[in-house]
Amino acid sequence: MNKQKLAKYFGFKLVRFIILMVAVAIFSFVLLDLSPIDPVSAYLKGAAVSETQRQILQQYFGTNVPLPTKIFHWLLDLIQGNLGTSLIYRAPVIDVIFEKFSASFVLMALSWVFSGIIGFALGVVAGKNKGSWIDKAVKVYCYAIQSAPSFWVGMLILMVFAVYLGWFPIGFGVPIGVKSTDATFMEWASRLVLPTLTLSLVGLAPIAMYTRNELIQVLSSDYVLFAKSRGEKGWDLVKNHGIRNILLPAITLQFLSFSELFGGAVLVEQVFSYPGIGQTAVAAGLQNDVPLFLGIVLISAIFVFVGNLLADISYYFIDPRIKESEFND
Repeated sequence: MNKQKLAKYFGFKLVRFIILMVAVAIFSFVLLDLSPIDPVSAYLKGAAVSETQRQILQQYFGTNVPLPTKIFHWLLDLIQGNLGTSLIYRAPVIDVIFEKFSASFVLMALSWVFSGIIGFALGVVAGKNKGSWIDKAVKVYCYAIQSAPSFWVGMLILMVFAVYLGWFPIGFGVPIGVKSTDATFMEWASRLVLPTLTLSLVGLAPIAMYTRNELIQVLSSDYVLFAKSRGEKGWDLVKNHGIRNILLPAITLQFLSFSELFGGAVLVEQVFSYPGIGQTAVAAGLQNDVPLFLGIVLISAIFVFVGNLLADISYYFIDPRIKESEFND
């Protein structure tokens, strides 16, 4: 791929990204504006103020202006990188999101890697041994875990490993009474194990089942039967003709799971009281923090878009046919 075609490709992706962000920003803002949420009441939290003071706050938050004017000022502030001030934390929304998302990013990144690797490995083992007890065990696990909500899985893991066995802390990002900057690595890492385990166990089921089904189809194809006739068998057959054909769709599915990963993190962080972006999103919704909630919606859209973009880029390095087709179009 030459530089001109590469620039054209990323330019097209940039245009799509801008359109997506504008659409998400406007749609989310309109929905929240039409909802019964009142930023002024949320800011006051039941405090008694005069009508004059309330009008000043309405002017400050812009609740007393027409909707098109609100949208225009919202987009203008968004272009300047100003997402407003959080009503909960009394701090700029961008600073709150950066702090909370940093903690969630570690959790989601570890869970994403573990679920992808373990799920792919389980799918390959199950597909190679179709009909065996290993295959049946993997299918039972995947069906069971896919039908269970992530918060229920988290509560079960919490009860077993933290309450009954006492191997790990019950929750939180750091010990109670200790600042995050003063916590040791082990104090922080020990509280990250159970949330990561929960997201990984939930996330590996789709990739395992998909990989299993794809591998079974590949192993029953004509060219694999021809390879068997030449004497290839066992793991060599799977490695030479199976994995290379199922790796690309498996990676596609794994990158497309970014949205589910973000949604799962919201529930898991609530179960383990993990101070990340998921718990912050729930707090913003329950306490009517409109600026913070809108900021989190935009960050989640960026997160999912980046996942899809990384999937597209990975095609170029895995499948050489992409180099002459999609990236060159």
